Amino acid sequence: MIGFYNYSVILTYIGLVSSVFGITQVFENHMSIAFICLLLSGICDLFDGKIARSMKNRTEHEKVFGIQIDSLCDLVCFGVFPAVIGYHYNSVYPLRLIASIMIVLGAVIRLGYFNVMEEERQRNTTENRKEYKGLPVTTVAMILPLLFMGQHNIPKNIFPFVFHS
Repeated sequence: MIGFYNYSVILTYIGLVSSVFGITQVFENHMSIAFICLLLSGICDLFDGKIARSMKNRTEHEKVFGIQIDSLCDLVCFGVFPAVIGYHYNSVYPLRLIASIMIVLGAVIRLGYFNVMEEERQRNTTENRKEYKGLPVTTVAMILPLLFMGQHNIPKNIFPFVFHS
């Protein structure tokens, strides 16, 4: 099988599987399950990097592979999945389409930028990253479920507009 397999990328794959399952739950109109899947994906992403950095015996290929797999999976988990959730809400068609496109574009641009900067950082230092520039795409795994849980406090006819902004 092509690729590198260790427990850090397996956790990334579990997050991806959770998101893909969550997307199917949006289509089935099981939004509570979908948001639980989004949270689970966020939890997996929270720990996969920490686990990977604790593995001292990784080769350079495994490190680069891990960064790329993490970003590709993040695009699905925190770009495509939230876009599908956003599109699901019955607001004005152009609003939900534009919001979904912007979510995916924002995730792609953020992840591409992170990969370029991370590659440069790793060429210059072996230290662990101490800070991020910008807002990580995984933040959506906290914001959307909280918004979903609090939707009963927002009038039903206004919620899709709040959700999409």
